[in-house]
Amino acid sequence: MSETTPVVTYVDGETHGLGASNGVDYVYRTTGASDASPLVLLQHFRGNLDNWDPALIDALARGRRVITFDNRGVAASTGTTPSTIAQMALDAIDFIDALGVGEVDLLGFSIGSFLAQEIALVRPSTVRQVVLASSAPQGASGMHGWAPEVIDAVGKPETSAADYLGVFFTDSEASRAAGQQVAGRVFGARTVDRDATTSWQTRLAQYDAVCSWGQPNHSLLERVSAIDQPVFVANGDSDPMILPRYSYLLAGLIPEARLKIYPDAAHGFLFQHHAEFAADVDAFLAGA
Repeated sequence: MSETTPVVTYVDGETHGLGASNGVDYVYRTTGASDASPLVLLQHFRGNLDNWDPALIDALARGRRVITFDNRGVAASTGTTPSTIAQMALDAIDFIDALGVGEVDLLGFSIGSFLAQEIALVRPSTVRQVVLASSAPQGASGMHGWAPEVIDAVGKPETSAADYLGVFFTDSEASRAAGQQVAGRVFGARTVDRDATTSWQTRLAQYDAVCSWGQPNHSLLERVSAIDQPVFVANGDSDPMILPRYSYLLAGLIPEARLKIYPDAAHGFLFQHHAEFAADVDAFLAGA
């Protein structure tokens, strides 16, 4: 009887380094089948490799290769974080090119979903399918920055798990209980070789990029209609950071988009409903 290769979970995955043509040394992790179709994940505001819920990553990695990375200047990757979504997207493309894996699927979360849209627009040949979690199109009215209570929670110099719970989960007992479980996995499951924390420069640059992306300009809304790959748009029904109405708007603007709103969930819906969301992503990427 042949020995089976042990499954390496995200918590135990090795952190790798990769130099790209733009001079940036990126850090990344890869989980799942190395010879399977790659799904590249694009992280949220101020997030690093360890701010992904490992339960979600492990669920997504069943049957495919999942790649997480720190973009230019974020956490342990070198360089300075740029202040525009356009440049962040180009830096992400340089990382994907350096991987040498060819065409990829993208899953962008929050600010990462803005990058995913931009990558699909400026380098469509690199992108097979796109998942946009907690997303909004460029130029949408009402997206010029976040509500004061949101940026006060996640934008101050020192943030804690409690700060994120109020934005990522609703006030219901079920959602808060799920949030506590997610916090335990995100902040406590991996105890060695944790990623560097993101810097204040990254916070400032990323929020500048968010505010620029959200300047009202209805002519820019038409840009996403050029995305002709299949797109899955998803959000929680009570997201205070990127309101669900932007998901409906985005799905209506992209020709090949489908939409799902998850109940009793906020910005962290994909962590709260990680098993359901991973199954939905799997069905979408499989063409079901």
